[in-house]
Amino acid sequence: MPRSPAPNPRDALRSFAPKLIELTDDVLFGDVWERPGLSKRDRSLITCAALVAMNRTEQQTGHFARAINNGVTKDELIELITHLAFYSGWPTAMSAANVARKVLEEGEKK
Repeated sequence: MPRSPAPNPRDALRSFAPKLIELTDDVLFGDVWERPGLSKRDRSLITCAALVAMNRTEQQTGHFARAINNGVTKDELIELITHLAFYSGWPTAMSAANVARKVLEEGEKK
């Protein structure tokens, strides 16, 4: 039996904060992520690095999965987290590693 697509995390906020989600869909993902200056893979690496450095674990889940879909490898994601341990702090890297492990394990189940 085919799996249904993963729910879009923005859908949970769509009725609560419609303008925020509209801007997210239209400007962030519709414009910024589509600009030709960087590949989606590079944008994913940059975004993941920023989210790790700022300890934004809730956002890491979706962006780590997006990064894998955009061509970032498991090893590259782990290396990014390990590298940032020395710049953003050990606790942020440990938290991100736990998020990445869950995301990658979930991806292997599909």
